[in-house]
Amino acid sequence: MEGTTPAVDPGLAAALRGLADIALPPHVSMLPQTWAWAVLGALLTLALAFALWRWYRYRQLNRYRREALGELREIEGRIGAAQTRGHALAALPALLKRTALAVWPREAVANLSGSGWIDFLNAHSGGPVFPAAAAHFFEEAEYRGPAALASVPEAEAKAHLAAARHWIEAHHVRP
Repeated sequence: MEGTTPAVDPGLAAALRGLADIALPPHVSMLPQTWAWAVLGALLTLALAFALWRWYRYRQLNRYRREALGELREIEGRIGAAQTRGHALAALPALLKRTALAVWPREAVANLSGSGWIDFLNAHSGGPVFPAAAAHFFEEAEYRGPAALASVPEAEAKAHLAAARHWIEAHHVRP
């Protein structure tokens, strides 16, 4: 019996030959069927492209701010140790000046010092950012060396860092 096929009823064989596959409907097109949907799709695509362009432009315009905040984080890491605190605090006013020079013309920023510099920083931050102690520090810090700045207590140094961080994050350019 091996190798032989079982006998199939002739009626069943005729019925099986008469079967046909299931007829599938045509594929549904993903293209819009009316012009209104096409216009809506085009408008949504344009709106998305415009939003991406604005986001990219905003990101490019604020790149200097992200870089300044990154450098500020590095300075923050050096504030904790007394031996590096002086150099870290000496870098703080220079960081603010470079950040301002990235936005405003050199003629408006480069020659500012002392109370004029603090007035500029406060005027472009939406209000007074620097308390009296921080203002005094930023008026004089660029003229004091790292050795003199090393004697600043850690709590006061962190307050100066917080004021600088707030200004970098919150400053705005007035037209």
